[in-house]
Amino acid sequence: MQTISPITEQLIDLAITEDLAAGDFTTDAIFTDNDNSTGYLLAKSDMVLCGQHIFEYIVEKIESRTLGVYQPVTMQFFFRDGDRIAKGQKIAEFSGSTQVLLKAERTALNFLQHMSGVSSQTRQLADLLPGIRVVNTRKALPGLRDLQHYAVRCGGGCSHRFNLGGGTMIKDNHIAAAGSIANAVAKVRAFAPHTLRIEVEVTNLDEVQQALDAKADIIMLDNMKPDEMREACKLIADRALVEISGNVTVERAEQIRDIPVYCVSCGALTHSVHAADISMRFD
Repeated sequence: MQTISPITEQLIDLAITEDLAAGDFTTDAIFTDNDNSTGYLLAKSDMVLCGQHIFEYIVEKIESRTLGVYQPVTMQFFFRDGDRIAKGQKIAEFSGSTQVLLKAERTALNFLQHMSGVSSQTRQLADLLPGIRVVNTRKALPGLRDLQHYAVRCGGGCSHRFNLGGGTMIKDNHIAAAGSIANAVAKVRAFAPHTLRIEVEVTNLDEVQQALDAKADIIMLDNMKPDEMREACKLIADRALVEISGNVTVERAEQIRDIPVYCVSCGALTHSVHAADISMRFD
């Protein structure tokens, strides 16, 4: 099983505690520790799988918290994270304690469905933008950032900054407070390690020229129209990496796929994703 980060461990412990703080009266009333079941996970939509190690880890955590002598739960996944799955396919089969399986079901599915949703949406966008990196942003839910970034990678995308210390990015408010792009870049260049690239967010062609004059390493074209982006790329002419950001969606991909940029960043990959449709069925 993959390594689980300390933050993810805390998040899973919190999720389990929220669900089982008062026990599970329904399951405990119907089943004893002698009852066992078999079943499977079913894909109810096309998707890219992500999060099987989290699903298994949650089942193991429920086992460790459950009193009694139980048959351990065994699981067999038929796909790996990052694999495409068609609607109607079995994702995995399982067998073991009925009580453990029922108590783990919703929490484990919540993580698996969300992570697979992130991967699926990333894969959809990446397929529409061949040759362009699709990257996420810091618009992630608290505690889920590590899992969401992992899910983006499983979907064929890449990580942007994982946190504020992951790189330098001079945004509109930095520029406003510093007085100019030139001043902001100069201060960052004097302060930051030489190993970090300097990225500047711009909104028009005049700001593109200012970022070039300041010798920014990466220029982010934020919420610019496609024709203006093309003009910006001509102006930059390989003197800096170019990133497109702002309102990047699957519906808009056709408008930007032929613009010669290094990457597109999309906050919706993590903050507005639809969970994949997965069911846990007992035989």
